[in-house]
Amino acid sequence: MPGPTGELDRREREILRALVQDYIQTGEPVASQPLLARHELDCSPATVRSVMGDLEELGFLEKPHASSGRIPTERGYRLYVDSLLKVRPPSAQDRDRIERLAHAASDVGQLLESTADLLHSLSHHAGVVTTPRPRADPVRQVEFVRLRENRVLAVFVSEAGIVTNKLVQLEFPMAAADLERAAHYLNEKIQALAAAAETLPAVREQILADMRADQSALHDLLQMALSLAEQTFAPGEERVLVDGEESFLDAPEFANVRKARALLKAFAEKDRILRVLDRVLTSQEVQIFIGAESEFAVVPDVSVIAAPYGRGDHVLGTLAVVGPTRMNYARVIPLVDLTARHISRALAALSDG
Repeated sequence: MPGPTGELDRREREILRALVQDYIQTGEPVASQPLLARHELDCSPATVRSVMGDLEELGFLEKPHASSGRIPTERGYRLYVDSLLKVRPPSAQDRDRIERLAHAASDVGQLLESTADLLHSLSHHAGVVTTPRPRADPVRQVEFVRLRENRVLAVFVSEAGIVTNKLVQLEFPMAAADLERAAHYLNEKIQALAAAAETLPAVREQILADMRADQSALHDLLQMALSLAEQTFAPGEERVLVDGEESFLDAPEFANVRKARALLKAFAEKDRILRVLDRVLTSQEVQIFIGAESEFAVVPDVSVIAAPYGRGDHVLGTLAVVGPTRMNYARVIPLVDLTARHISRALAALSDG
């Protein structure tokens, strides 16, 4: 039983660690005899059974069925991750794949999309990446491309190098030269506000206010630029890139059709992922959310391992692996951490380039 400080003693910790490791590996409830056969616990079967009973009373273990062995609870996983887990560095092969992805990226969008795919491939769970949100990654340049029938493609480039496009339908024709002059005028306004690190909505409002301040100065070009600014400078939103969410269907915990459907719905809506990953933006290290700790609480048996990425000390977004609570934390945690660090370095290199 726990000592005076409420902590488990050495034997209890060893047995809990061994049981969680076995359950992660096999997916089957763990009994005392197999546990002793696979681990050097230096105690009798009766002692193991007694300790497992104590751990169950304390809420670290539970029995799925009356006659079965025991499995970890969310509280058991939390203690295991926080105090008992021994992480191991990624293999040379995994490190090489992460490094090659970071070095091969030609633009930020492609880098982030490839990262979600790589996290899924390495972990065999869902890989998730949030693109930089406008507040963290303001627009620094805009260009206009003339299309047919008074349509214009507005191309935004963020501070981190994220490129986004918006199609605009104008009520009047604009020559390519006028579009170029309008873009030059708006970019001067953007650069003037860059020192204040203003967000896109703030930039839009300030530009529009400046342009309307002197109505007499609004000759034809400025009127066109004002119309473009009103239509194109709208608040953007970060995107959630997901790869491999169907991997949950291979986990026995999600064999129940209703449970699997609820999980896939949460991935499709994306807002649940954003809520939990937003909590990582203020951190400088890997964060682990187990079961009800995450916004996937309506779907039990899900864990999220996430880390922030950015440029220098400037956090831009989050990347994560989302999988069953019965995931290999010892392997996945350092993979997420290493990937975040290499993506951050790649972002800095792309920005400098």
